[in-house]
Amino acid sequence: MTNDVLAAILGALGYAVDTAQDLRTALTEAEARKRDLPTMLVADAGSQVDLPFLAKQAFIVDQEGYEQPLSVQGGALTAPAEAGYYLLRLDGQEMQLAVAPPVCPAPRGKGWGVSVQIPSLRGKTGRAFGNFAELAQLADALGTRGAAALAINPVHALFPGTGAGFSPYSPSSRLFLNTAMGDPELVGLPGLPSEPVNGLIDWPTALPQRYLALERVFAGLDMQRRTGILQACDAGGDLLRRHAIFDALDRHFRLQGASGWQDWPAAYRDPGSTTVSTWTHQHTAEVELQLFLQWLAQQGLQHAQRAATDAGMEWGLIGDLAVGVVPGGSDCWSLGSAMLQGLTIGAPPDPLGPHGQNWGITTFSPDGLRKSGYAPFIAMLQASFATGGGLRIDHAFGLARLWVVPQGGGASDGAYLSYPFEDLMRLVTLEAQRAGALVIAEDLGTSPNGFTATISQRQMLGMRVLHFERAGDAGFIGAHDYPANAVALTGTHDTATVAGWWSGRDLDWAAQCDRLPSEISRTEAERIRDWDRGRLWATMRGNSMRPAPDDTGPAVDAAIAHIASTPALLTLTPMEDLLGEVEQPNLPGTTIEHPNWRRRYPATAEQMLRFDAVDHRVKLAANRPLGQSE
Repeated sequence: MTNDVLAAILGALGYAVDTAQDLRTALTEAEARKRDLPTMLVADAGSQVDLPFLAKQAFIVDQEGYEQPLSVQGGALTAPAEAGYYLLRLDGQEMQLAVAPPVCPAPRGKGWGVSVQIPSLRGKTGRAFGNFAELAQLADALGTRGAAALAINPVHALFPGTGAGFSPYSPSSRLFLNTAMGDPELVGLPGLPSEPVNGLIDWPTALPQRYLALERVFAGLDMQRRTGILQACDAGGDLLRRHAIFDALDRHFRLQGASGWQDWPAAYRDPGSTTVSTWTHQHTAEVELQLFLQWLAQQGLQHAQRAATDAGMEWGLIGDLAVGVVPGGSDCWSLGSAMLQGLTIGAPPDPLGPHGQNWGITTFSPDGLRKSGYAPFIAMLQASFATGGGLRIDHAFGLARLWVVPQGGGASDGAYLSYPFEDLMRLVTLEAQRAGALVIAEDLGTSPNGFTATISQRQMLGMRVLHFERAGDAGFIGAHDYPANAVALTGTHDTATVAGWWSGRDLDWAAQCDRLPSEISRTEAERIRDWDRGRLWATMRGNSMRPAPDDTGPAVDAAIAHIASTPALLTLTPMEDLLGEVEQPNLPGTTIEHPNWRRRYPATAEQMLRFDAVDHRVKLAANRPLGQSE
């Protein structure tokens, strides 16, 4: 990292560093902030909490309004034994106090599940992409077959009605939902029209068409139904209304060529401006449409979760929390200084991205979180836990540190930015307990110091992906060597499918997209892969005859059975592996080079689960003896 890169990062964080005096001033200000009374203290239940000053008296007020004293001795107080949120009074000064339980909820016994890309699903009626109705159908079908969980891709809000920016990991907001996933039939409204069904999703055509279809449903509501829906939206408070205003403004200015709020006229870039307020009053119908679409999506997601639990799933849906948002989206417009400005996040070179990655997204500012009393982070967690029995935190290392890059820079032009890890972990634990939901911390890659031990202590489940679980000799570990406090998987949306890995299809893509390490040719990569095939097969099937690279079925079966036989409390098999697909949903570090997030499954949920190969693999995933009835 060069001095120029470091100066650009510090400048984006609000520190002037042009001269030695600037540096001294910045350090002095940073030290002074440590002594400020925080907006929120975050503690473990019953723990000793260091205070920024010597206090004589401490009282807490719980959410029912009951006040009680806390033990305080000089510079420390003893946190309440009961987890929750409190108002804390220290010598007459007030702040918020969040108290975390020791651990998150966890599976009571071993369970299995499937991971799925919702848009890839098909229903009985032709659709350009799947939505929450098809998700509910799959949840019901898997629940009746004994699954404990159904892991889904992120369903955060994208830009409404535009086919650009369709990656679920590059949302406009993590506080609200992707309205294209709503289905009016689930709430007794007229259904969506039949749409062309293609092998790959044509997002630039499909999303605008879906938006117009949903807009027509809203236009057809009678006044009583419309009023009831809008009254229900009042529970979402100011944040929901502000997001609806953003989406209405985005629709308005996008028609004029804008691609984010930074392209809007200056008076509209401040959500609190009188210009925005005046526009909102003049465009009530547009804002109410966005509120309706959020309500419809929320109802659909709740329907899918009910379908899962009614069918017998222990956890039901496991949501996915993206690591960031696009800078031009709703969260950055609405949350202001709580978000990083002028910095994007990514990853330095690693096995998933040999050249490093700049994801083009941003996230919360560490200082902004502290100043806001973690309010936007808590709101995001509550939204993510609201529907479903669990949550996967993508790139959970971001709770401790993130690779930040000055906007417009390359992936290598970055540095790690530290986050208040202990506070964020406590808040995740608290919100998980309040929701009764399990937490999966995606911990693939280079782990920050102490990260693995902390998530284990918090009873969060780490991730163990078959292809990455290597022994000291670079072979693959046995099933019995997997930890119990983990989710074991045959793959993720970002890795090759088992069939793709076995056949070398991922190497074809890596060579085509110039993603092989510079010192390794395609031929050399194949030689290494063939050696690895032998080592993986020996781990899974001992001395039995290894199938050829193009004979992927036995390898897929063996991988699913291998994962199912581990001690891991939860095992997840991607739908792509149940189907034996060679293509993966996403190739990290690519945009147009690979058809990311565009692939469809070949049939409806019930039809797929009746395929002989899929039925066989479901039994393997459930670790049931073959031939055992449902």
